[in-house]
Amino acid sequence: MKNQIRREDIELLAPAGNWDCLKAAVANGANAIFFGVEKFNARARAENFQMKELPEIMAYLHMYGVKGFLTFNILVFENELEDAKELIDACIEAGVDAVIVQDLGLVKLIREISPDFPIHGSTQMTITSPEAVEFTKPYNMERVVLGRENSLKEIRKIGEKAKLPMEVFVHGALCVSYSGQCLTSEMWGGRSANRGECAQACRLPYDLMVDGIQKEMGNIAYLLSPKDLAAIEIMPELIEAGVTSFKIEGRLKTPEYVANVVSKYRAAIDRYFAGNNAKPSKEEIRELQQSFSRGFTHGFLEGTNNRLLLDGSFPKSRGVYLGTVKKVLKHALLVEVTSPLKRGDGIVFDAGDPTQKEEGGRVYDILVHGDKVEGQVQEGLYEIVMGRNDVKLGRIHVGDRVWKTNDPELNKQLRKTFETEKPYTTFPVALHVSGRVGEPLQTVWIDEQANHAVTIASAMPLEQAMKRPMTHASLYDQFSRLGGTLFHLPEDRLSLDLEGEVIIPVSELNRMRREASEQLLYLRRKPPVYQKNPVDVYASVAKNKPVENPLLTVLCRSLEQIEAAAKTDVDFIYADFEFVKQYPQAVKLAHQYGKKIGLATMRIHMPDENGVLALIAKSKPDAILVRNTGALYYYLSRRDEIKIPLIGDFSLNIANHKAVELFMGYGLERVTPSYDLNIQQMVDMLEHADAAPLELVIHQHLPMFHTEHCIYCTFMSEGTDHTNCGTPCETSRASLRDRVGFSHPVRVDTGCRNTVYNAIDQSGAEYLSEFKRLGVGAYRIEFLEEEPSRVQEVIHLYRKALRGEISGTKVWKALKATNQLGVTRGQLTK
Repeated sequence: MKNQIRREDIELLAPAGNWDCLKAAVANGANAIFFGVEKFNARARAENFQMKELPEIMAYLHMYGVKGFLTFNILVFENELEDAKELIDACIEAGVDAVIVQDLGLVKLIREISPDFPIHGSTQMTITSPEAVEFTKPYNMERVVLGRENSLKEIRKIGEKAKLPMEVFVHGALCVSYSGQCLTSEMWGGRSANRGECAQACRLPYDLMVDGIQKEMGNIAYLLSPKDLAAIEIMPELIEAGVTSFKIEGRLKTPEYVANVVSKYRAAIDRYFAGNNAKPSKEEIRELQQSFSRGFTHGFLEGTNNRLLLDGSFPKSRGVYLGTVKKVLKHALLVEVTSPLKRGDGIVFDAGDPTQKEEGGRVYDILVHGDKVEGQVQEGLYEIVMGRNDVKLGRIHVGDRVWKTNDPELNKQLRKTFETEKPYTTFPVALHVSGRVGEPLQTVWIDEQANHAVTIASAMPLEQAMKRPMTHASLYDQFSRLGGTLFHLPEDRLSLDLEGEVIIPVSELNRMRREASEQLLYLRRKPPVYQKNPVDVYASVAKNKPVENPLLTVLCRSLEQIEAAAKTDVDFIYADFEFVKQYPQAVKLAHQYGKKIGLATMRIHMPDENGVLALIAKSKPDAILVRNTGALYYYLSRRDEIKIPLIGDFSLNIANHKAVELFMGYGLERVTPSYDLNIQQMVDMLEHADAAPLELVIHQHLPMFHTEHCIYCTFMSEGTDHTNCGTPCETSRASLRDRVGFSHPVRVDTGCRNTVYNAIDQSGAEYLSEFKRLGVGAYRIEFLEEEPSRVQEVIHLYRKALRGEISGTKVWKALKATNQLGVTRGQLTK
């Protein structure tokens, strides 16, 4: 395998939130940069660049042979499509090397604008299986960014089957939720993760409630806060698994962080291709931790191990573990130091409760038996003197852990790598020189790395040399004077084809050299040319008509709920069970009552999970509720044998009419809009999309986190994964109690993934009359843990509201539900 992998096929992809970060990445060996502009990217809180800077950014990157990818990895709402088109046009003009996209409606729009402009499928697309990769192929995506939950084994399998370049995150913050499937941030804080404004609800403390009783957890409070990903030790395995692009997270991080992490991974890749299998040194790992670390983990790359994924005792960066406090002295602290420390370093004292203010500051002096120690200490018992006003010694206790949070000397070294006026690197040129007396001197300069060539001729003819004819040595002396430019001329790359003894003034040689370097630089900075078509985003407006008798559908999560629903006048039932082995029973039960029933796929589709999809089809439902593009491709590619109607669910993230068109184009019966749409955004979309095949979820407990991390396994068993956890999920019910006192149910699916549901159900009944006017064809109620009597009460109220017998306001007030649609209430301004 190793022999088939070429060094030039491997890309190190670095984040850049501003110019300093961009320069730090280039200077330290990144092959490509990903960055966002002021709109439309998943890091709204980053400094970000301006759209007008795109030509300058791309010219700068291309000058160094580095690619630039623009992050467009959010959902695009209907009223933003025109602005989205403007940004895509600007990317094409500036020669951006690719856009990283989440929204499949945007993918459709980009392909209408340009058939050859490169698109990368973002990790926000939740691509975790070969089938999901196959689904993207009609759109000619250049590559896909796999979910952070894929293991090395799965990555290899996806690569072998799908045969598309794969990009994988190797370093930085881990989302506990599947990217593109987290609704918590906007639900609780009004800031959507699908819109680049994540409020990091996963980093908050929670109480674990088991069957309604709080479980004693000691100092473990951060039940959803993972450690940071650091895959530097397994880079050889990742390369050999077929990964071609290694992505570093961190567009909110400092340029020093970028310089540090990029340089370390550059060294790891270079070691591999030099045949050196040495692991990174302890010093390299410490320096990585120093820039940012909540503790390091390989994440899911080596398979699921819930014990190693999170620490649970702190949610923020700690840096390097330094040691423990052995004694609190009058003016100092006696600390057992286990890592390098020197004056000026920043440290914090960890008393085990990060919700409280922690003592910390700069090291003023280091003493041994009262004597000052100069320079850096490594290991041993030292008295640490802090700045006089930095810490209150009375708040520090014996046994407190000490962390080194800042190293000014390291930061200074890192800044030196990119704070320079000189080029960060130079590129070799090959030069061929030819000529004869009476004709101009001809030179061909070849920039081999960029594959550019320019021909420069002298402005005067060559003359017969009387004394000192031009030689290889004399021409090399003149033409190699490329200092201050991006180029250098190796002596063995100069070739001559001169007839006779000829000469030309040195000043002319210098002019030719300057012109050659300027032309080669111009070619490097020149943007690539892509095809571009004129497109009218809103070429057609939907002609929707009011619907008098829309469908009322319900989603049930138990056989008892299905039976209760089947006894009502509901039009269609869905089953969404933790155990798919109950699906045949669900179909039989619904059919006994003369009701049609659809079965839900899991929200995530992994390489070895086609058996679950086959079992769903084998249960012979009246429809399949498809929740991911992998499952959709599986069923679409088996249309000859599986003729069951398909309905697209909310997790396909349909947020604009282009996405509606894309999914309906596959022959789906209905599709469900994304929960990211508030009422105004929903109305905007309905005015441009065909509303008849849309099914709106009008009542539900919002599914907030959807995660591979299992709460049951981690905190309610001694196991590490589903093979040894003892399945506590089958005997108990867990929930997470937040700081306000709400307990949010945690449910498990067939793949042992957890979904955390909002404690309070919500209702969009207020807007039913507006939706009916706009022609929406179906409305869904979703149940979670409701008793059969509650199921029937809710269905009855919504049926009355759909008939116009009661107001929507009366519905949500009667049910004591939150009055909102999707993740936010929003305002209807029309």
